[in-house]
Amino acid sequence: MLYPLKFEPIYKERVWGGEKLRMRYDRIYPADKRIGESWEISGLQDDVSVVSNGSLAGNELNELIEIYMGDLVGERVYNRYGEEFPVLVKLLDTKELLSIQVHPDNALAAQRHGAYGKTEMWYVMEADPGSYFYLGFNRDLSQQEFLQRVAEHTLTEVMNRFEPKVGEIFFVPAGTIHSIGPGLVIVEVQQTSDITYRVYDWDRKESSGQSRELHTELALDALDYSRYEDPTLPCPKEKNHAAPVKHCADFVTNLIQLDGRMERDYLNLDSFVIYVCLQGEVIVECEGGAESLMDTETVLIPAEMETVRLTGKGKILEIYMPQ
Repeated sequence: MLYPLKFEPIYKERVWGGEKLRMRYDRIYPADKRIGESWEISGLQDDVSVVSNGSLAGNELNELIEIYMGDLVGERVYNRYGEEFPVLVKLLDTKELLSIQVHPDNALAAQRHGAYGKTEMWYVMEADPGSYFYLGFNRDLSQQEFLQRVAEHTLTEVMNRFEPKVGEIFFVPAGTIHSIGPGLVIVEVQQTSDITYRVYDWDRKESSGQSRELHTELALDALDYSRYEDPTLPCPKEKNHAAPVKHCADFVTNLIQLDGRMERDYLNLDSFVIYVCLQGEVIVECEGGAESLMDTETVLIPAEMETVRLTGKGKILEIYMPQ
């Protein structure tokens, strides 16, 4: 029988990576590694998550989908995505600025790469004083002006700059230009895709001394050149309630402020559910078993589980696929 599944983190070195995951969340990796990303649940080819708990420990997520199919991910989800898990959940730890970049949408990614596009959502776990990021253009732009500003290194003058607070949530649809700044820990929910077009990288060098590759020409057809009005999402405060945050074509997210005990009924959902613990400690119980979650820990609830009981005090991000 299936049960709540935890997975081994997949750590990614990045030139902009920090130390907060290791120092503050007891993540175990060498101190000399600049880990910028921890992939908590991934079905991406060559980076498939491996189960860390229970009788299925050691099995890859996509292997389990092949065996359990709709019982694990939901019949509707399996019919659409097959053995590829459709959501990637990661933690970002930024010590330096990321490149200014954009991700293609589904149509363009399918045409160019035979893959899905990348729409994403950010939940701010930590924000040092003065930390910031850039997200979307602050006015409509022409392609000609975009290219001119890339050449002149003045793109940030026409991008929205935010100084986020802990607990704030932002939506980043495919096609939106962005760059995450230093001093942040972010929970990112995204489509299963790793396609990024870098358009400017602050003249940074790789450890080899070479400049990182840019993809300005590829970005031209991927970009949304219109003004991005307001990317902020609601941060509901109700207790013991799954409050809606974002419902889009690629994922649904709710926020649960747990204080005591509550039940979630998934009888008619026909989708897996992911819980990410954002704060506190929560016990997750269902017919298949029980797991404890603490800050940044993630668990996958198989689609066959009809009811889940949550006990404790904390904040949880709930993720599943839209109907």
